[in-house]
Amino acid sequence: MRLPIALAALLANVSLPCVASEQIPDQYPQSVLYAKPVEVIPHVWSAIGATAPPTYENSGHNNNLSFIVTGDGVIVINGGAAYLLAKALHEEIREITDEPVKLVINENGQGHAMLGNAYWAEQGVAILAHAEAAEEFEDRGPQILARMENYNKEKSAGTVLQGPSETFDEEQLIEMGRFRIEVRNLGPAHSPGDIVVWLPDQSLVISGDMAFHERLLPIFDDTDTAGWLESWEDFEALEATYVIPGHGHPTNMDQVRRYTKDYLVYLRGQVGKLLEDGGSLEEAYYVDQSPYTHLDTFEQLATRNAGRVYEQMEFE
Repeated sequence: MRLPIALAALLANVSLPCVASEQIPDQYPQSVLYAKPVEVIPHVWSAIGATAPPTYENSGHNNNLSFIVTGDGVIVINGGAAYLLAKALHEEIREITDEPVKLVINENGQGHAMLGNAYWAEQGVAILAHAEAAEEFEDRGPQILARMENYNKEKSAGTVLQGPSETFDEEQLIEMGRFRIEVRNLGPAHSPGDIVVWLPDQSLVISGDMAFHERLLPIFDDTDTAGWLESWEDFEALEATYVIPGHGHPTNMDQVRRYTKDYLVYLRGQVGKLLEDGGSLEEAYYVDQSPYTHLDTFEQLATRNAGRVYEQMEFE
């Protein structure tokens, strides 16, 4: 299988200029999408979002919106952060294939996964998510929508709350066209109801927020970092050749291990030492995270991450 040059280089751990930097406001000015979809491997595409917080400039497209052209319909991974983003992605899909979109999969209950669901529901498309992600969106949907409307202004037009039409608990098997697709919840990770989309025949995983590498991963109040490390073992056991992460360019398992598992182990180690020495929460904000300063969103997230890990580990 012949790969795009950029993906082949990433899989070989060759350094390439980072073109999804949080300093770049938009790569596709003629669309509300941050970037035009690219074919990662045959029939699997992704519109790579900005590795930055959601802003008016990137229209909230700061995650990866992927889709699979199965030969018997299209499966989209992530509803998008707004109605107009979902519509723009659909327009790109129509340029690539005449196959109809038959399913949307939400990677979790966050806004960039679900706020575009209303567009897809209008098209009569089924929407699938983990049961915990559906509950999260139902509980926090109004606040999530309000935050998006605040930064996206008129670009939020048409966006209303729409949860998934179908849910599952552990795994959902989908066989469509030329693809066998396994939608799995591997356990606690970044946020409630995180899933991965595993294509065993292609050795490709669309990891969602299980895996990060170009931007610093965020730790939320409900992020279970100890549980994430346990779930990681099942993720790594997939032995995927190709990884399309939730944020950032397609890469390989070595890269996401370095900046997800290894970061969690490192940060928990730094905070653990502080706790052993009787250190305070205020001191935790300043633990050394210098090996990761080159990652996008480091300035926004590093101190917050350290504080939340301290609060978790204090009671472990």
